[in-house]
Amino acid sequence: MAPQLKLRELKPGFGAEILDVDLTTADNETLDAVVDTFNQRGAILLRGQEMEPDDLMSFISRFGQPEGHTQKQFTLPGYPEIFILSNREVDGKPIGAHNDGVGWHTDYSYKEEPVKCTMLYAKEVPPEGSDTLLADQCAAYNALSEERKAELDGLKLHHSYQHLMSTREFGRMELSEEMKAANPDVIHPLIRTHPANGRKALWVSTGTVKEIVGMPNPEGLELVDELVDFVTRDEFVHRHKWQVGDILMWDNRCTLHTGTVYDDTKYYRLMHRLWVKGDKPY
Repeated sequence: MAPQLKLRELKPGFGAEILDVDLTTADNETLDAVVDTFNQRGAILLRGQEMEPDDLMSFISRFGQPEGHTQKQFTLPGYPEIFILSNREVDGKPIGAHNDGVGWHTDYSYKEEPVKCTMLYAKEVPPEGSDTLLADQCAAYNALSEERKAELDGLKLHHSYQHLMSTREFGRMELSEEMKAANPDVIHPLIRTHPANGRKALWVSTGTVKEIVGMPNPEGLELVDELVDFVTRDEFVHRHKWQVGDILMWDNRCTLHTGTVYDDTKYYRLMHRLWVKGDKPY
């Protein structure tokens, strides 16, 4: 019989903080219940964790096969699936990506099979700023009128890694031919069905989206912006304020997220990010 976890909603109808579970000592039944909670709730939070890299890899593997990273230079030595987010430098060189993930998006949306989930583990956090915001795209879809749902159903988005890297606010980059070949443009549905629970999500994003297929710009991108504005209204958004030892995981199949900036002249931040391989959106 599966154990009953002690839960607290992150916001009404979305996400769960899982209380009184130590991920390094929990038994298999408890960890299975953690995974099930994630699949049903869209996001989970566990505070006060003390995780070594091997612990992170063991835990993330319960959700599926860990996914690698497009950018390799900031992965943890010996752990290519653990990516470092930080503004710290060693010998004058950055140890991690800084201001990565600022702007509403879903991770790896420019891939044929975007990542299933994202996990962040907080090792060092500023006392202010650097919050992570999660938007519940299922709640946003459910809030649409039936007429609006019908208008949007069947629309497809053109996602492009090359477009993202050439237009992003922080650290624009011209891709090598090898990187372009490894990350070709993809087409994904605007309305996505969750494979684990059948719920529909208004699966819009920014950064990677180049156009709505069959709709001329700027009309298409204006519609994308309108939908992002809708999905990210306060009623659909949870703001996470970080503490050291937090593990926050969100389901990229039904959420939108963004990082926020902080005063990097006063504070340091250090996070470990892990991903799980996903499936083709439908």
